Amino acid sequence: MGKTAAAVELSLRFDGEIINADSMQVYRGFDIGTAKPSPEDRRRIPHHLVDIVDPRSQFSAAEFVALALDALRLIDDHGHVPLVVGGTGLYLKALTDGLFPGPGRDESLRTKLESEARESGLEGLRQQLERVDPKYAAAIGPRDRVRIVRALEVYELTGRPISENFSETTSPVSDRRLIKIGLAANRPALYARIDARVEGMFRAGLVGEVRRLLDEGVPETAPPFKALGYKQVVRHLAGEIPLEEAVRLTKLDTRHFAKRQMTWFRKMAGVRWFEAEDRAGWTDYLRSELAER
Repeated sequence: MGKTAAAVELSLRFDGEIINADSMQVYRGFDIGTAKPSPEDRRRIPHHLVDIVDPRSQFSAAEFVALALDALRLIDDHGHVPLVVGGTGLYLKALTDGLFPGPGRDESLRTKLESEARESGLEGLRQQLERVDPKYAAAIGPRDRVRIVRALEVYELTGRPISENFSETTSPVSDRRLIKIGLAANRPALYARIDARVEGMFRAGLVGEVRRLLDEGVPETAPPFKALGYKQVVRHLAGEIPLEEAVRLTKLDTRHFAKRQMTWFRKMAGVRWFEAEDRAGWTDYLRSELAER
């Protein structure tokens, strides 16, 4: 069972509402490739922070935290249990541990770094980040342009690695009791699930969805087009790769992403891990934890 299905089941059982913590599900129109909750699930369970951002805009961790805190207060007013669900580790860390009090965006420096990435390739910036902040470089994706540029920007402006700034944060939810549940699967089962999900996305019309978004004027440079599946389909529609290769690359890249994702979450403190299919285990655990609230 995946995290979305588990969250719906737990919400139904414990009178919960779901706050999305997936960085791609916030974007309107990007539905199939982000595996958004179905319309039926969204009718049964209130979902927050889904379909809230224009795809031409860059959505930040700071914006996520601000909106998630608003959602938490609303769910409190309803007398329900909030479940924050998603695989974007940076969003979850920002919410539970806080955002560092770093400098704001510096347009001239940002332009310089972006220009370097275009002219010399992102790998050069990545290597710079590995030299000045190996801890943060290891925690983010090797092609995560936004976070690589931001980390170098912070270093240039402060003279300190962004990972050090993170150590000075304060949690905006320090007044809440947090219950952290992680779902894991053995590698063969995980890879089989990834392959099935990718094949299902393409059968469900991912190529058509991307074509429609492009026809509507969403540029190829839009942030959600960097997501798994979407970037491969964009290449396919541009005539760079055949459809079969787009499917293969999506599976491969998703496997690599899942490995990095698990490495991130295994380092997160206080997570109680369960096998994904152990419904009784994670259900009983949450029941016992909620009884102590």
